Amino acid sequence: MTERRDFRQTKIICTLGPSCSTLDQIEKLANAGMNVARLNMSHGDHESHRRNIGHVHDLSRRLNHPIAVLVDLRGPAIRTGERHEHLELETIHVDYADMLHQLAVGDPITVDNGLISLEVLEVRERDLRCRVIDGGTLGSRKHINLPGIRINLPSISEQDTRDIRFAIEQDTDFLALSFVRSAEAVREARRVVEDAGGHHLRIIAKIENQEGIDNLDEIIAEADGLMVARGDLGVEVEFAELPVAQRKMVRKCIVAGKPVIVATHLLESMIEDPMPTRAEVTDVANAVYEQVDAVMLSGETATGVHPVRCVEVLDRIARRIEKEDGLGFHNVRNPATVREQLARGACRLADSLDSPAIVVITRRGLLGHLVSSFRPKNAIIYAFTNLSPARRALWLSRSVVPFEMELSTEPDETVVAAFERLRYHNRLVSGDQIVVVSDVATVHGNVSAIQVRTVD
Repeated sequence: MTERRDFRQTKIICTLGPSCSTLDQIEKLANAGMNVARLNMSHGDHESHRRNIGHVHDLSRRLNHPIAVLVDLRGPAIRTGERHEHLELETIHVDYADMLHQLAVGDPITVDNGLISLEVLEVRERDLRCRVIDGGTLGSRKHINLPGIRINLPSISEQDTRDIRFAIEQDTDFLALSFVRSAEAVREARRVVEDAGGHHLRIIAKIENQEGIDNLDEIIAEADGLMVARGDLGVEVEFAELPVAQRKMVRKCIVAGKPVIVATHLLESMIEDPMPTRAEVTDVANAVYEQVDAVMLSGETATGVHPVRCVEVLDRIARRIEKEDGLGFHNVRNPATVREQLARGACRLADSLDSPAIVVITRRGLLGHLVSSFRPKNAIIYAFTNLSPARRALWLSRSVVPFEMELSTEPDETVVAAFERLRYHNRLVSGDQIVVVSDVATVHGNVSAIQVRTVD
């Protein structure tokens, strides 16, 4: 009897950087379990990012294993200036003049994800005099947080606009907006994207400050997905509130049917060490229990010593925790459309039959995302689309394994072809009861259907 392959439901995003910038290194990440490659526009230049994107596209074609690409914008961030060597804090340049008008004596300032803490002692004409509360070594272009202060920077800078156009030119799949404070920021980014012809580009809102949390519902409604960016968020809000904020964001996204990513410091110790701390293992497990769509590695893969091992660790933790019951936030979600009712019905049927797979026929990928949003308990979602961008975008959705295939105008022919493809790849076992769901245009009009088929 053929043995069924084991698949991980939680997707893994890896940040590319100096530690993984060759085709061979990126291929090792993919083989270890990377689903989405992230390019951080706060570091590197267009030439280095173009080279990495080219490696990802070449690898996707060669391995027939599409890896989606996420471009992470700089956003309205305050950073320290460039330095040729690290500095023990004395005098530093900051790229935000309004600090002099917005800060008062006693206000806190944090640098580099809170590793360095300052307190304002004096506001002078052209600079601030601060006391170093928690000191440390300062490198170039480190991010500065002003907890409780609304910074006066545009949501989309001129550099962000250039980076958006670059992302579209390079045929990437996701755009992550940093420091999103309102739904208008998402709308503004979407206008830039559409004006540049990037209609397929999906916008992920990164929540990194209290204002973003305050406007969470409207941001989720406007964005295509959400990233819980815990580095800056953990500095902007009281740190004991961070786990509460994470769970709130994950729950709201799942109930709204939007993809959600948990990011930052998942395996921070593994930037240097070969093994994670026990607390990091538990942190990753909690995200998997929450049934997020994806978890993301930043410095762990971009600059760390053990990038491939970090992916293997995430993969191992996720596979184990997925055998346990998740928190089930999707159970309170009410379908708002016929297509959502179709998706929920397919998941409930698969759960009741203990089906190992749901086959989804979807042209633009929407039905695949919707089936994922109702979180089938054990079933892997095999989504078949005839569009390459739709296939790549589906890699972010929990439990989805996407295929690209020509879709027939006769629904049954498409389903038969899909089953043949899955048999060829050894993904179905004789006797399996498979749920099939489709909602596509045919010669007979739009046909929506749920079926159960037994594998021969």
